[in-house]
Amino acid sequence: MIRNCLILLLVSASSVLAHDTWVETNANLIRTGDAVYVDLKLGNHGNDHRDFKLASKVGLQGCTLNVLSPDGKSYDLKTELFDTGYAPKEGYWTAKFVPAHPGLYMVAHQLDRVVSYAPIRSIKSAKTFFVVSPSLDRVSMENPGFDQVLGHSLEIVPVTSPVTPMGPGQPISIQLIYNGKPMANARVSFIPHGHQLKKDFDPDYERNTDIEGLATFTPRDGNAYLVVAHHKEPDEAGENYESTKYSATLTVLVPEICPCCGE
Repeated sequence: MIRNCLILLLVSASSVLAHDTWVETNANLIRTGDAVYVDLKLGNHGNDHRDFKLASKVGLQGCTLNVLSPDGKSYDLKTELFDTGYAPKEGYWTAKFVPAHPGLYMVAHQLDRVVSYAPIRSIKSAKTFFVVSPSLDRVSMENPGFDQVLGHSLEIVPVTSPVTPMGPGQPISIQLIYNGKPMANARVSFIPHGHQLKKDFDPDYERNTDIEGLATFTPRDGNAYLVVAHHKEPDEAGENYESTKYSATLTVLVPEICPCCGE
């Protein structure tokens, strides 16, 4: 009995290291006065961390979840989260948010945790965006703020708007930043929901960043895309850990038809 409990504790702790976290919303474009649901998920353990599947559920200790509004205010959603799962490691966390003003909103998440038995420090960051518009018939394509750098250790920063305009044929361009500097020659995966990437390197859905840390992917159809980057520092040690793993994610909802231009 004690042995089984110990195994469960080790599996639970290691899931934080083995999986990535990401954030999603149920919509990337809503009307002023409507609500949006923000999800905090844990998964993509398979295929060298290149799938879009849930695996376990992240513990909330040591993590943050905030919504950044167009007027610069930050709203803490961690205390508003409720559990969608029946069992402790099933489902994911979600929270309802009602924005007050039109414009572009950023959802940002961070996690910094040490699992001493590993012993590894895991540092994660995640983002997604949604736009609030007075009218869904006439949506402004000018919604600045998507390229704001938050200072995460490993951070994916959109170079082109991930919401307006967005649709098939609209490029998803990002810059990967590590410790405040562009990270060159790093693999970035653009994973479509429900799609299995090829082993090793999939040229259809993966890019290596250039000298400025830039990478671009152009979706051919509508879907939810999980943009993922990883970095390991095997000699970056500290109290109770011998190495450090970084991950950064960005979730982009690509509609079948761009609501801004109708194409």
